[in-house]
Amino acid sequence: MNEWEWQLLEDKNLLDHVTIAGTDIKPGDRVRLKPRKGGDIMDLALGGQIAVIEALEQDYEGKQHVCVVLDDDPGRDLGLLRQPGHRFFFDPDEVEPIPQSDRRAAQQAKPKPRILVAGIGNIFLGDDGFGVEVVKRLAARELSSEVRVADFGIRGFDLVYALQDGYETTILVDACPQGQLPGTIFVLEPDLSDGATQQHSNVVDTHGMNPVNVIRMARAMNAPLNRVLVVGCEPESLGGEEGRMGLSRPVESVLDEAVRIVESLLARILNNTWQKSDGQFGKQQEQ
Repeated sequence: MNEWEWQLLEDKNLLDHVTIAGTDIKPGDRVRLKPRKGGDIMDLALGGQIAVIEALEQDYEGKQHVCVVLDDDPGRDLGLLRQPGHRFFFDPDEVEPIPQSDRRAAQQAKPKPRILVAGIGNIFLGDDGFGVEVVKRLAARELSSEVRVADFGIRGFDLVYALQDGYETTILVDACPQGQLPGTIFVLEPDLSDGATQQHSNVVDTHGMNPVNVIRMARAMNAPLNRVLVVGCEPESLGGEEGRMGLSRPVESVLDEAVRIVESLLARILNNTWQKSDGQFGKQQEQ
């Protein structure tokens, strides 16, 4: 059972702010951790650390909890995706609001990404691992601080939660059957208006988690969907009933090309030169 399902069973409320020492704090604000003496040894080890508030919660007894993700956590993205071991809970009196001037300085030092590149797919289903492999390569490249690259694999709910951050553009990278030659790469910009998922359901509705399901879930959870692009690749095989690890030769041979296409999209988006009409078929693997 994932955390989203647990939340349905728990009797707790999300709060939009909590007042500490006369200062209102809210999700997204940074605080300094000051765990009380005699507390949990793990909490004490985090004393003095700077963290960002991921959520404010109130349990069924009325007790408030501050959920944070450490600034210096190498797995910080996992905490923002609600993964255990990277999110920590403190009482309001165990955190210290950072002065507003320091908050502004921190925000300037770490601008909020406005583009999300999300790799999705199942590495145990052959070419369905295309998106995972592409973002793995992208993560090793030097990209703008306005771009966040993340491998979501089959964690659909985690991706939908990430979309709650209101990215200006989301690029979904996935293996998408289109009836083309295996290894064909293409770019689509789905219509996000009502009924759009039905209109495009023939694009990517033949294997588990896919852009259509992500859009459906995001809309159901009221995520602020703005522009969504899909960088897809025609698979040769999705592993069959027994599954299969590893990409087929046609798909593996176009991974670098897919990286270049995503980088080209990012450049055009950052320079405000992307047009919806730019969505077209890209490289086609020769047979």
